[in-house]
Amino acid sequence: MRGPLGAVIGRYPSSDGSDQMGSIIRHNRKCRDLVFLIIFIAFWVAMIVNSSFGFNQGNPLRLTYGLDYKGNVCGDKHAHPGLRELELKYWLNPNQVYLSGLKDNQFKLENARSICLLDCPAPSDDTLNWVCDYPEGEIRLSMSDWIDRNYDYFEFLTPEMRNASLQLQGPCYPVIFPSVNVFWSCQFIARPSNSSLKHWQQMGGVNINEDIIIDKSIHRSINSRSAVLKRYMADIGKSWPVLLVCGGIVPLALSVIWLLLIRYFVAAMPWITVALFNILIISVTMFYYLKAGWIGNDAISPIIGEHDPYIRITGRELHHLRAVAVLMTFIMAVSVLTSIAIVRRILMATSVLKVAAKVIGEAQALIIFPIIPYTILGVFYMIWFSAAFHLFSSGQVVQNNCSSNCCAYDLASKQINCDRCCGYSIHYTPHIGIAIFFHLFGCYWATQFFKAASSTVIAGSVASYYWARGETSGEIPFLPVFSSMKRLMRYSLGSVALGSLIVSSVESIRFILKSIRHRLKVSGTTPNNWFGKAAFHAARFCLSCIEWTLKSVNRNAYIMIAITGKSFCKSSAVATDLIISNILRIGRVNVIGDVILFLGKLCVSLSTALFAFLMLDTHRYKSAHNKISSPLFPVLVCWGLGYVVATLFFAVVEMSIDTIILSFCQDSEEHQGTAQYAPPLLIETLNDQNEMQRLTQGSNEI
Repeated sequence: MRGPLGAVIGRYPSSDGSDQMGSIIRHNRKCRDLVFLIIFIAFWVAMIVNSSFGFNQGNPLRLTYGLDYKGNVCGDKHAHPGLRELELKYWLNPNQVYLSGLKDNQFKLENARSICLLDCPAPSDDTLNWVCDYPEGEIRLSMSDWIDRNYDYFEFLTPEMRNASLQLQGPCYPVIFPSVNVFWSCQFIARPSNSSLKHWQQMGGVNINEDIIIDKSIHRSINSRSAVLKRYMADIGKSWPVLLVCGGIVPLALSVIWLLLIRYFVAAMPWITVALFNILIISVTMFYYLKAGWIGNDAISPIIGEHDPYIRITGRELHHLRAVAVLMTFIMAVSVLTSIAIVRRILMATSVLKVAAKVIGEAQALIIFPIIPYTILGVFYMIWFSAAFHLFSSGQVVQNNCSSNCCAYDLASKQINCDRCCGYSIHYTPHIGIAIFFHLFGCYWATQFFKAASSTVIAGSVASYYWARGETSGEIPFLPVFSSMKRLMRYSLGSVALGSLIVSSVESIRFILKSIRHRLKVSGTTPNNWFGKAAFHAARFCLSCIEWTLKSVNRNAYIMIAITGKSFCKSSAVATDLIISNILRIGRVNVIGDVILFLGKLCVSLSTALFAFLMLDTHRYKSAHNKISSPLFPVLVCWGLGYVVATLFFAVVEMSIDTIILSFCQDSEEHQGTAQYAPPLLIETLNDQNEMQRLTQGSNEI
């Protein structure tokens, strides 16, 4: 049996029998769940080590640009030779590209000879253009002179070099096919220049294959899953100003404005929130339709820079946007219908929000307190994203083992080299995948930890208000927020670490199950019988239910941790027992209040997504090296960051409601159904028998 909380969190008699004043939430506390605090600290140390590995081994340029035949990353000024501003990967030998596209040929495109250029070369209408290898050896040209000559030094070649070039072995190669810049790779267009081809044949050059395979081979490489994933990660890095503004500053301002409106216009806020939510979700969905090309002519294009308007190239990014647009259409329809269905219940939310507004008015430091965890999380996310970019690009650049004929003229050794002519690729070892998963888990755990710590501080502050009968008296310590923060840091960080770890672990298990399912589906070994499919979906559904339940229980457990100072498990048991005992009394009001707050969070996050779309629609992110492949990931990241920021600030209202309701239930239970410490406004809201009867009748009619 749990003891009376009035003796813990209200006035309680001292040892000499006198009634103590100034004894709100003050009793003999001690550090709880210390083992999990130690685990959390050790995990942070491991996160630092893991991130340092990424910073030492990674190169974010690899996420955007390709490798040349020497293993250099295009655009890397530290490469040899220096490739500053030479960001485009160009395949020199068209026959090698053709061979890589044949199904029965083992030659791979990654072994075809490629260099980095400033722009994609175009064939001439009246002569034959050449693209030559990097100048070295007998070719006495600097890199800048080589670029100024449009990469052509064919006139300086010796007879031996010219013969090798006519055999497509370099150092110079003919420009027969036009090409366009598709995500910093020059993709051939399988329409050879007749004039250039004629000149090539007149010079005695070997036969060049003109099949459309030469187009599809490069496109397949550019459009591979790994290449698309790298571009998505690079998009996040390139759009960091958007993330800073739309993922940090905009949700901060909107959340503070929302709290102020709750404070002064509480009666209208539920209606405003529902209406604004519907407008925003429709607007964001329409932007997805625009970028998917289903409305207007502003669909994303993989081609960078000016090009022939008749050239149409599509990639996975466009298909992903269209899939998300369809998903958003479904979510929009369900959300709008649901918001209409809860209109009749909004009056309940209004009454309980008034109590939260009263608390915010009495403890005004609650409005600005979330800035503290917001700042901590902001610094953490900046470091985390930087480490993530390096981890995702931390593979080793190794030369491939190929048995194909890739012979090419080596300017340094002055002969044709057939021994080490294979290309380079980035090799990812299994431990890199583990490091990335560890990094993702660390982000989720840290986010849950700071959200939980913020909620616990708010709960302790609101409990001080309740058990002082809602009065601003000397019994409430000055700036109760900071007093609650002090108690958390001194006694309860281990409990918060345990609660956040449980939620993070369940979410990680769900992620692993989805990954296993996806791998089985790709490999074709997924169970096709109804039992296997049913088992998988049942497991996923159960984990979703468990996660939702844990989050709900955790939130109430943090309240009891703030009030009683007990361990996480004991606080969870007390909170669950208290809620079950009073579920019919508080269930309807609390659920509707949570729904309105959830819609408020979505309003803030949808607004950040809308602002992100607008910022990404500017010229800066549509051209040159800042071009993003798709607005999908930057918008989703801004959406997620906006939701996290909104959660930190909306926790002021959310935890105020939950703390007051839990305290009210305990207060009523200890005093034979009549709350002794409840503020008048709360009694009017929750203890009015006529109001409760009206709500019950309304629910029965439904």
